[in-house]
Amino acid sequence: MIFLKWVEFAGFIPNFDPEMAFEADGNSHVAESAMHSSINHNLMKILDQKQIQQKIKRLAIEILESNFEEKELILAGINTTGLGFARMLHGELTSITAIPITLTRIRINPAAPLSQEIRIELPPEQLEGKAIIITDDVANTGRTLFYAMKPILSVLPRKVEIAVLVDRTHKSFPVKVDYFGLSLATTLMDNIDVQILDVEEQAVFLN
Repeated sequence: MIFLKWVEFAGFIPNFDPEMAFEADGNSHVAESAMHSSINHNLMKILDQKQIQQKIKRLAIEILESNFEEKELILAGINTTGLGFARMLHGELTSITAIPITLTRIRINPAAPLSQEIRIELPPEQLEGKAIIITDDVANTGRTLFYAMKPILSVLPRKVEIAVLVDRTHKSFPVKVDYFGLSLATTLMDNIDVQILDVEEQAVFLN
């Protein structure tokens, strides 16, 4: 059994077995398409589009509450899906605050973080002294988020925080998620499928 800690309430749903797809740098759409094609009747929807939108709104409020004194926020999405999640947060944040918010992307190969250069698509000087929020769809063991901080280590930001749509609690790396839509206590064998890009209806599934 897998126990879920929801943001709004605590619930119990048995027999979850989620699926998570890793996207390689430059091949994210291929990875996502292959993963989506494998969806079958065993998938269980745990978040629908309306619930995802509600969580995005709440996350935007939480981020603003913790950063209302900042002169600028930088949302750094990990690869294509993380950037898509950052864009969703950006849309909500810009509707509730006049603080300038910059979008950028961190390029990393989650399956083999050291196989190629980890890059952030902003000049280092634009990161100096800024509040940076690294975003991704899922925080799994924490490895991808851990290595995604590498390009930021060459500068001195004001602070670095992490926001994800789904946070899995079994971390293997020293990573703390500051903002999450849904927290899951799962086993290492469980997988999560977050569908928020190029789909008719956004959803999060457990297989």
